Amino acid sequence: MANPPTPLPGARDLFTLDRTTLQLNHGSFGAVPRPVQRAQQAVRDEVESNPMRFFSRVAIDRVEAARRTIAEFLGADPDGTALVANATTAAQIVSDSVALAPGDEVLVTDHGYGAVTMGLERACARVGASVVTVPVGFAATDDEIVEALVAAVGPRTRLAYVDQITSPTALLFPVARIVAALRALGVATLVDGAHVPGALAVDVTALGADFWLGNLHKWAYAPRGTAVLTVAERWRPSIQPTIVSWEAHRGFPGAIEWQGTLDYSAWLAAPVGIEVLRDLGWAEVRAHNTALVEYGQRIVAAALDAPTPGSSGVPMRPIPLRPGLVDSQDAALALRARIVEEIRAEVALSFWQGMGILRLSAQVYNTAEEYERLAERLPALTKR
Repeated sequence: MANPPTPLPGARDLFTLDRTTLQLNHGSFGAVPRPVQRAQQAVRDEVESNPMRFFSRVAIDRVEAARRTIAEFLGADPDGTALVANATTAAQIVSDSVALAPGDEVLVTDHGYGAVTMGLERACARVGASVVTVPVGFAATDDEIVEALVAAVGPRTRLAYVDQITSPTALLFPVARIVAALRALGVATLVDGAHVPGALAVDVTALGADFWLGNLHKWAYAPRGTAVLTVAERWRPSIQPTIVSWEAHRGFPGAIEWQGTLDYSAWLAAPVGIEVLRDLGWAEVRAHNTALVEYGQRIVAAALDAPTPGSSGVPMRPIPLRPGLVDSQDAALALRARIVEEIRAEVALSFWQGMGILRLSAQVYNTAEEYERLAERLPALTKR
């Protein structure tokens, strides 16, 4: 078994996490480094010193500057990028803006994020369109994933929603190939890159999706509430904000971003998160997190006598649990609560396609000993 990676000097001390708990679920809500916390608080202090000045004379320009820094980091067009609260918000904007007609179809896979799929279902229900779920096997190859989506395209398919890194199963989908294949069939693509910024090198423009969304708070060290929606040029005139504000006349992206007295401090502090990532060494962070989560997956899976599926290069890894251990989402939540209470470990647990999946994450504040502790104590808990 390969050795775990060497910790990055000083990285663990950047975070204010409770060290009495094993923080092994960075992928859900992230963790904000100290410099970013300070930057966000400085913005809040500035706002409170003169709210009139901030909201009437400063905020719009500062948000645009932050957006341009973030877009550059992602390889995206700043004029085709909007800052939003989270990836689900971005997906809802797309769902509400794409014109669907009765009988139209929207493709999703069974690995898609539930809230996004529900938003698409709501948009379809309003007009008499339908969502078509494409099953993708847990061990499907890239060729099989592309082929399954292409085979599902029909004459009324208008949009396809696909994950770049899947949330419940932590798999890496071949989105560049999917986008190209569906474009050739006249199908627009919504790529969910919620876990991508800071986790993978990405060039959003080169990917060529009609819509791409991503969270900055997971792996790019931004405060929670920071995400982006990027939109191809031909779609920008049709994008509508979920809430109309006084900046609606500006169109995309300004009409999407400006929501009056919203707390913009997370967005304005997000570029500091990118600076922290670059100061640590982005390549070094990615290599560390990938190697550490692979180590964690191997030893925990071995302790549970479970397989070790997953894609290399992703800082999250899934472990399928033995049949019968988790038979519903409620059972998954109950097991997660027991793990917190009895092991003092935070992990992601979900019920997906009839099986329980434990998802581990790795970040620069984690150590090999934390996964070893989970591997030592988890088997006894799961055998009760």
